[in-house]
Amino acid sequence: MKLYLKIFLVAILANCCLGVAAQSIPTIEVLTQGNKTSIRGLSVVSEKIVWVSGSNGMVGKSTDGGKSFNWIQVPGFEKRDFRDIEAYNDKIAIIMGIAEPAVILKTKDGGNSWYTVFADSTKGMFLDAMHAGGKTIQVVGDPINGKAFFALSNNEGEGWHAHLKDGIPLQEGEAFFASSGSNLQIASPNKQFKSATWIVTGGKASRIINARDQRDSYALPLLQGKESTGANSIDISPSGKFAFIVGGDFARDTVREGNAVKVEFGKSVSFTHPITPPHGYRSSVVYLNENTLISCGTSGVDISRDGGMHWENISKLSFHVVQKAKKGKAVFLAGGGGRIARLLLE
Repeated sequence: MKLYLKIFLVAILANCCLGVAAQSIPTIEVLTQGNKTSIRGLSVVSEKIVWVSGSNGMVGKSTDGGKSFNWIQVPGFEKRDFRDIEAYNDKIAIIMGIAEPAVILKTKDGGNSWYTVFADSTKGMFLDAMHAGGKTIQVVGDPINGKAFFALSNNEGEGWHAHLKDGIPLQEGEAFFASSGSNLQIASPNKQFKSATWIVTGGKASRIINARDQRDSYALPLLQGKESTGANSIDISPSGKFAFIVGGDFARDTVREGNAVKVEFGKSVSFTHPITPPHGYRSSVVYLNENTLISCGTSGVDISRDGGMHWENISKLSFHVVQKAKKGKAVFLAGGGGRIARLLLE
């Protein structure tokens, strides 16, 4: 009996240890910081290839998993703010310059040279985010004459079709945040939505809208009513059944009220508030798998292990954007002061 008891106790201890290891707190490894570039564009191609973009016309690229970055100031665009970037490999990348004239540039030689693939000097033009799904790239911008601006490329950014006349009408004071390049997601088709590009708005009104079918528009149960409030970022779960949206009030970045909501795509679109929300304003969110999410903002970084219902703060460091590798499990974050970091899950 004593032998059986010892074996039983050992088994219990082993399971406890495994449970602790499974719930270990991730750490943030800062790779580089200390320059004057505010980084909001981040594209993680693989475990090794990472591109970033930001203010002062700067673009950074790593081909060794973030151990070193090669920095490029795009000639002729030294004062531009490249708020978003989409990369396909270590050679091909597209960067988005936000304001008048709005521009999109492309490189095919790893950043050595860039050429303009889109430019628009319309008064009030301000691009906010872009998202790539294969060769298709969708861009969204702030309203022109009361309607959201859209541009679409079906050939990796070589040619663009602007949809200024067909833009979605927005409410007064409703717009988009160019905070992390992630308020736009091209979704995989499902039973309910055969074609969907989901965008989230903020400001005096906050909604989730299917840009492919403008009838699919839903008011978000998030903090809103001021220019600094509303949704900032959306990501769709690997199954396509859920999405998670974060935001809040960037002028009061420690306020947790109304800063996150889970979306379920069923026969109708439904919303669920987290039981324990992220710890303040959050500008970016990403699914690592169906249950695990990471979210970041100027007041810190949080993790959820239960599909977004409970969030745990893992760092007080400020970041604007977080992204998972398109191929692989690597997770990187970027923010102000040239800060780039890698999330260590084990």
